[in-house]
This record gives sequence, structure tokens and C-alpha cells, in this order.
Amino acid sequence: MGLVGRPRSEHDLVERAKRGDVDAYAELVAMHEQIAYRTAHAITASAADAEDAAQEAFVKAYDALWRFRSGAPFRPWLLRIVGNESRNQRRAAVRRAGLARRVADDRTRGEVARTPEDAALQSQRRTVLLGAVEALAEPQRLAITCRYLLELSEAETAAALGWRPGTVKSRTSRALEQLRREVGDD
Repeated sequence: MGLVGRPRSEHDLVERAKRGDVDAYAELVAMHEQIAYRTAHAITASAADAEDAAQEAFVKAYDALWRFRSGAPFRPWLLRIVGNESRNQRRAAVRRAGLARRVADDRTRGEVARTPEDAALQSQRRTVLLGAVEALAEPQRLAITCRYLLELSEAETAAALGWRPGTVKSRTSRALEQLRREVGDD
């Protein structure tokens, strides 16, 4: 414990936090939250994403405190974590925006010149197809979902599911055969 009114050093706070003192870590967060947020905002260009990135960075920094080298400056180490989290947030935001655009484009492209009857028929076909996909055995359902609904390549599907590329091909092929039998070639 420091003397009353005496500011605690960053080094002291880090060492106490490494020993599990949550209050000491809270003081470190208070010392660095503004620079962490500003750094995150500079990278994400979004207040909400910056807030999420900074919060996640503080959680990850706390979990990794045992790896922090005693005596080293805390701020650069923390800001490296903030930067990594901010880039992750930015990439996720770009993916979400791209997906939202793709969904919106698909909807508008499909609805431009359709009659109500066409729209109803299309909706019915989609419902039947999705029901047939849901009825597939799990390996085939995962293969179809990754390849066609998420639009992943064979290599990406293999990596995501922990399968060999040949396994992805065979399970996708079997699933497509079964869907053709149940739904038709449309």
C-alpha cells in the first residue's frame, strides 16, 4: 500500500495486478482507457467498434498479464493488444457490411420484376430447400452450409470444419445428390 495521497506507480500497479489484485488492474484501466479508446477509434473509425475493441483488449491484457515482462512499459504492450483487437473489429465490421450488402443485393435483384405469384413460389421453393438441407445428416448439412450458404471455397470449408479437402468434396457431392432426389434439379 502506498501512502495516502501518493500516486501509485504503473510498475507497482502492474506487479499487484499480476498477483491478482483486481483493484490495481482497475487503476491501470482507468489510467489508460482514454488512449486505448482513441487508438481503437483511429483504427476502426467507429465509436461502437472502438469501445468493443478497447474493452476486449483490456480483458485480453488482464488474461495475459502473466506474460508481461516486469519492468517493461505497460502502455506500449497494452496498445499493441488494442491495435490487434481493433484490426479484428474492423475486419469483422467489413465482413458484416459485405454480408449485409450481399443479402440486400440478392433481395433487390430477386424482387425487381417479380409478380406476387413468382415471389410466393420462390419463397415456397426456398422453404422446401432449406427444410431439405436441415434434414440432411450433420456432415452433409455442414458441407452444404459452408459451401453454398456461406460461400466458402473447398479449402476454406476444409479448414473451418477440420476435414480433408477430399472429404469436403465427397460429403458435398452426396448432399447434392440427396437434395436433387428430394427437391428436384431446380
